[in-house]
Amino acid sequence: MTAPRWIIHLPTTLTSLDGAVILATALRDSLSHVTAIDFGETTLSEEDSQFLRTRIWCDARLDVAVRCRRRDGHAGPCSPAGEELSPIAATGGAEEAPPVA
Repeated sequence: MTAPRWIIHLPTTLTSLDGAVILATALRDSLSHVTAIDFGETTLSEEDSQFLRTRIWCDARLDVAVRCRRRDGHAGPCSPAGEELSPIAATGGAEEAPPVA
């Protein structure tokens, strides 16, 4: 029998799904060197509906060590490169990124 894996639930102050996806993508890109984190299995949920999870990435196996990094439910073929966010999507619709407090 294999040991159970542990899940880290990381609450945020974000109030939109797009904002949460942007943060999850930034975390994946900056922490991808940490092999203990399985970013392909990342899901999001609303604070009061944690049992309803939204999968972020396709994560289909492309090769022995490579998985699809495109959004879940994407059109077209799988790819090891993620989809780029437009500047408007990355700032939540603002003309520029909001200041960090």
